[in-house]
Amino acid sequence: MTVVDTIKDADTLTLTIVSEHAAPVDRVWQVWADPRQLERWWGPPTWPATFTEHDLVVGGRAAYYMTGPDGTRAHGLWRIRAVEPPHALEYEDRFADADGRPDDTMPTTIGRVELSATGTGTRMTVTSTFPSTEAMEQMAAMGMVEGMTLALGQIEGILAEG
Repeated sequence: MTVVDTIKDADTLTLTIVSEHAAPVDRVWQVWADPRQLERWWGPPTWPATFTEHDLVVGGRAAYYMTGPDGTRAHGLWRIRAVEPPHALEYEDRFADADGRPDDTMPTTIGRVELSATGTGTRMTVTSTFPSTEAMEQMAAMGMVEGMTLALGQIEGILAEG
């Protein structure tokens, strides 16, 4: 996997990370659609994810927590807005408490995943849209770009398994 581009656009309040994978679109879709594969890469290597819910239908929900090196758990949830297998997924991405309730003190972002075929595999474009400049800056300060880059770096090993 190679991250080929990272675009921070303050005018549109978006962060876009583009990666390329040496696997067909249907196979790359599975790293999103299968919760056991998703939890192997969602989150940086030192903060592995565990998905406790994963319902990829419009109106569905995915709930997870990431466990840090010291055992700290950071909870999150998605509300699914659009699903177009195997090419696109859109979700509200929120922080949550241990009971799965949204944390209203943290920003909600909209995540959009687009998968398209290339001559050598799949291009994956992940775009996060923020509600404000402050929210975008807050998430950047928390290491979102670095975390997403590290997380995406784990996908190639999963794809190589077939």
